Amino acid sequence: MRLRGIFRQVRWYLRELTGEAEYERYCARHAPAPTRREYERIRARHREEHPGARCC
Repeated sequence: MRLRGIFRQVRWYLRELTGEAEYERYCARHAPAPTRREYERIRARHREEHPGARCC
């Protein structure tokens, strides 16, 4: 039982780290869910248009 809890925590951490959970949250909010490739394009375009605190 304890091992399962540890596995669940590690899985959660890795999904957050890789962005997999972010994609699923995005799909839950948008009616026609984009494919993973379309989502990555949307995310990249957003990062380019809103650079935030980058130095360059």
